[in-house]
Amino acid sequence: MALPNLEESTVEELLDAEAHVWNHIFSYINSMSLKSALQLGIPDIIHKHGNPITLSQLADALNINKAKTDGLFRLMRLLEHSKFFDKVKVEGEGEEEAYSLTRASRLLLRDEPSSLAPYIRAMLDPNFMDPFHHLSEWLGSECPSPFEFKHGRSLWEYAGIEERWNQLFNQAMANDAKLVTSILVKECRHIFQGLESLVDVGGGAGTVAKVVADAFPGLKAVVLDLPHVVADLATSENLRYVSGDMFEDIPRADAVLLKWILHNWSDEECIKILEKCKEAITPSKNNNGGKVIVIDMILKDEKQHHKGTETQLLFDVLMMTALTGKERTEKEWANLFFAAGFKTYKIHPVLRLRSVIEIFP
Repeated sequence: MALPNLEESTVEELLDAEAHVWNHIFSYINSMSLKSALQLGIPDIIHKHGNPITLSQLADALNINKAKTDGLFRLMRLLEHSKFFDKVKVEGEGEEEAYSLTRASRLLLRDEPSSLAPYIRAMLDPNFMDPFHHLSEWLGSECPSPFEFKHGRSLWEYAGIEERWNQLFNQAMANDAKLVTSILVKECRHIFQGLESLVDVGGGAGTVAKVVADAFPGLKAVVLDLPHVVADLATSENLRYVSGDMFEDIPRADAVLLKWILHNWSDEECIKILEKCKEAITPSKNNNGGKVIVIDMILKDEKQHHKGTETQLLFDVLMMTALTGKERTEKEWANLFFAAGFKTYKIHPVLRLRSVIEIFP
């Protein structure tokens, strides 16, 4: 196939190509604008207002420099275009336009149980963003990840010594867990029914384990994570915390849960983790135990040009930059499962971008 030749391109093709490049150059402005809206508390202000809010009302609530009201309008115009806010007409003098929340911006509310606000703060924190400036240098180095290239230690080691970053990251993961678990206990009850014990590997503050344990009476849950993550966390009747290393030992249970864990690690590291999981699961008493439950992305065909594919590919580069992991196709997942000694698996695509995978020995 002949390579594209700019000299032979039509004016329309050339301008489309220019726009395509520009959109990618400036896509960071979408992220930074969203971060600014969050820092200003705009979604919470609109929610507290109780009705759509006009630009002047929003400016008053923010107590900004009145000379900067036009800047606020331009910020809101971009966020409205990105479908974070809607514009509606309000009754009154001149029928002034006002801003209302969308489903996306409701996920940014501070008091929303499944709020993504902590996730945005963590992912757009300079600690996470700066390594991307070193991608090209990292490719020519021996360093495991751009994050380590920039900070001199792995993300997990960094979290162990930087308390602010540790709290920020753990809160982001906990809020994501709330959203995922609310869907799991509704759409995937059959996966957990009949289990008497579950160990959540890398389960952080225990958000998933607690919700699952509460939803299934009689289920005892254990959260395994690093000492600095589970330190000072209180146990309960059906939930306890164990500090440890999943590469060394995993507490025995009917089922082992790996929510968004394996994509953090290389193929070799994943096989080691899965082998430890296989050692930990107990024989099935009721045909539902003796399994590993993985919640992770399954890469779609990258030739399919839809938003979900792009999101997954972005996550893949994120895993490469922040850690030593990757997003995987079904074939790549199967190779890991079989290499670790498992015989079969079953995929439940209930989380849109992520899937629930049951793996059986």
